[in-house]
Amino acid sequence: MLFAPIALFKYFGFLNQELGRLLSVDGAPLIPGMEFILPVGISFHTFQTAGYLLDVYRGARRAERHLGIYLLFVSFFPQLAAGPIERSTHLLAKLEDFRDPERRRGFAFNADRATSGLRLILWGAFKKLVIADNLALIVNEVYGTPDAYGGVVLLLATYCFAYQIYCDFSGYTDIARGIGRIFGIELLLNFDRPYQATSIREFWQRWHISLTTWFRDYVYIPLGGNRVSTFRWLANVSIVLVLTGI
Repeated sequence: MLFAPIALFKYFGFLNQELGRLLSVDGAPLIPGMEFILPVGISFHTFQTAGYLLDVYRGARRAERHLGIYLLFVSFFPQLAAGPIERSTHLLAKLEDFRDPERRRGFAFNADRATSGLRLILWGAFKKLVIADNLALIVNEVYGTPDAYGGVVLLLATYCFAYQIYCDFSGYTDIARGIGRIFGIELLLNFDRPYQATSIREFWQRWHISLTTWFRDYVYIPLGGNRVSTFRWLANVSIVLVLTGI
């Protein structure tokens, strides 16, 4: 039930439309008039809440009794649009410092920390607005009419797309981390130069780190990880890849 909002808001419209095309003569949606506006940050709300509940269930941390601190953890505004997905053992534990007058001083304004945060925000904005958005002009043009271009141009557009999606996503993350740093909260590193990886395994360890580690800790390892038979291990990997793709 926890993931029902994602299924409803993000995938119901797609399934409704596609089933309508398959089952109706005119291709109209299966259930007309059923359209939803996607809430901002619904994926990150859901993943953080699910991780928190699993941490409490496992005994990794105690249940948070302060409603305000819990709501701040679930809806910490810098990371709602594009992450990173935070853990209760990290962000929630940091937010609990508000309760202690001594530890609360760590959130006071710090010029060096603010300068570092602003640099990270500017770097993220540069990656998003200058690099990603300009590469998108090339990618959209070529991918929009692929038959009009030869193999070299299509290959170039594919390389442009690889850096577009990286600079777009990591740029948003850098902005979020920079804002958090100004407020005295260090958010998780989400991208660690993935295109410098020397293997596929290393690439996935560097790409969208908060999501891949979330599925590793809360899905892959509970399923048995690689400490099972070969068939079961392949099934575990496939399940994680399918869920990540969805």
